[in-house]
Amino acid sequence: MDILLACGAKDPGSTPGRGIRFDGVSEGEDLPNMDEFDVLIVLGGPMNVYEEDRYPYLIRLNDAIFKFVYENKPYLGFCLGAQLLAKALDAPVRKNRQREIGNFEVNLTEDVAFPVFQWHGDTFNIAKGAIKLAESKLCSNQAFRFKNSYGVQFHLEVTPKMLEEWIENYRCELNDEGIDPSSILSEFVERVEVYKELLWQLLSNFFSIRVE
Repeated sequence: MDILLACGAKDPGSTPGRGIRFDGVSEGEDLPNMDEFDVLIVLGGPMNVYEEDRYPYLIRLNDAIFKFVYENKPYLGFCLGAQLLAKALDAPVRKNRQREIGNFEVNLTEDVAFPVFQWHGDTFNIAKGAIKLAESKLCSNQAFRFKNSYGVQFHLEVTPKMLEEWIENYRCELNDEGIDPSSILSEFVERVEVYKELLWQLLSNFFSIRVE
């Protein structure tokens, strides 16, 4: 299995795996030949999907996502990656009514909820033909599926080190919202093992997809 991981950060990192070729590409880098990859995973970034003039990388990435979706290859997008999936499906991506930053809960149904970390200001509509999977009090569309493609607005892949870097780099957003950086970091650390378990469950389910 060949997996391409793309993100809007400077370094998407790497992950070992038996029988798996795992490549990473970040903002400003050329995308490889997408025909070589079986799976595409797109993470978050500080840009918005409609800032293509400022970030031309988004145009190429959106084309790649469109190709994956309509070839029915498995795609998974977190945050920006979910918004890009929505855009590739011609669903509007717009400002949410407020930023959602911190540790929250997302609902699968009225009776089933789980904790997640959030850091976003935009949201998306559910595309025609897609299935809504989750919602939250501050953002009604949190996850959706279209064929073998999945988009989740929230973060489970974040580590304490990553969050520390986000707090340092985007402190102005926290100040604008009146959010105490130390409080979201301390609560995140308390929840991080739960986030890890949920991430591995999500990935296990995702990689169980059978492409026909």
